[in-house]
Amino acid sequence: MLVSEVMHLVQASRLALAETLLAAGPTADTLCDGWQTRHLAAHLVLRESSVLGAGVIFKPLSKKLDAKLNQMVIKAQTPEGYAALVRMFRSGPPALSPFAIEKINQSANLAEFFIHTEDVRRARGQWAPRVLDTEYTELLWQSLIRMTRVLFRHAPIGIILTRPDGQRHVAKKAPNAVSITGPVTELMMYSFGRIDQSLVLFEGGETALEIVKGFKPGM
Repeated sequence: MLVSEVMHLVQASRLALAETLLAAGPTADTLCDGWQTRHLAAHLVLRESSVLGAGVIFKPLSKKLDAKLNQMVIKAQTPEGYAALVRMFRSGPPALSPFAIEKINQSANLAEFFIHTEDVRRARGQWAPRVLDTEYTELLWQSLIRMTRVLFRHAPIGIILTRPDGQRHVAKKAPNAVSITGPVTELMMYSFGRIDQSLVLFEGGETALEIVKGFKPGM
């Protein structure tokens, strides 16, 4: 697939997430622990526009990140302030942001935008999986494969991700393994720790299945 085609899908994912955030309003629940939609929108903006976004993984910056995020969240309490915040996200990263580089945008944002769109959609009482086109689904699958070493690094048993079409990926090798089966979108949600909001099936020995019940994958 051409880079331009991939970037079109990333941009479409950005717009879909922005529309989902706007439709939900500033105080809707999300699947991100303790975050409403305004917290999520602020996170998305900071992640792309400020060095403080690195505080998610670089602990020395975490306090400053939290303080800045809280400032933005307070401003986004009103519908107007929230709409302005979502517009900032929808407009994309600043020119000097690493996320303005196409390859970084593609590799870092496709999965991020999909997961956070579902974080808003699936926090509601009723939801149904989205039907995605083939190209988007395959790109999500490739993105997931690249990240499984990190997502399942703490898995106490072997993990095999299995698609309904039979494609499989060994996320973690071990003698005792569980196969987790579902559409790519549901495997994505499970792998990123949304275990209670993912429509997947488990297959394996009784002991392995009992072990995997207490495990939560994710970053």
